[in-house]
Amino acid sequence: MDKFKENIVKISNDLAEKLGYFVIDVIIRGDSRKRILEVFVDAEKNVSADDLAEMSRELTEIIESENLIKESYRLEVSSPGVDRPLKFLKQYPKHINRNFEIVYKAADSEAKFTGKLISVERDELTFQTKDKNILIKFNQIIEAKVLISFS
Repeated sequence: MDKFKENIVKISNDLAEKLGYFVIDVIIRGDSRKRILEVFVDAEKNVSADDLAEMSRELTEIIESENLIKESYRLEVSSPGVDRPLKFLKQYPKHINRNFEIVYKAADSEAKFTGKLISVERDELTFQTKDKNILIKFNQIIEAKVLISFS
């Protein structure tokens, strides 16, 4: 990671922690004439539009007061959205009783299942499938996506 991105990630993490959120990802696109900074934040509760606006305002103030970006830039602060896989264990509890598609390490291969998250205990997650409950450790998960229900 280059110094510029390292600095933006650190500032974003520090601010998010102060505001009660955590950073999921920071993506920097564009070139030196026009940068686009995308900061994805989440929280143990749901993140509202007001929360995102607050993070955006405060992050803009820091970037500008410390003169971190001299050229034109656009800052986008958003929650990860349903299409992004979960990355951190602390994202799971608010999704209890939701359906997931899970890809995980099983023995010497990858396995996949769809199931409802029914509990999170320390680093273990329990999912209910049609046939049985599956208990897996967080570090076994390769990818976890929340499935949207339209019913």
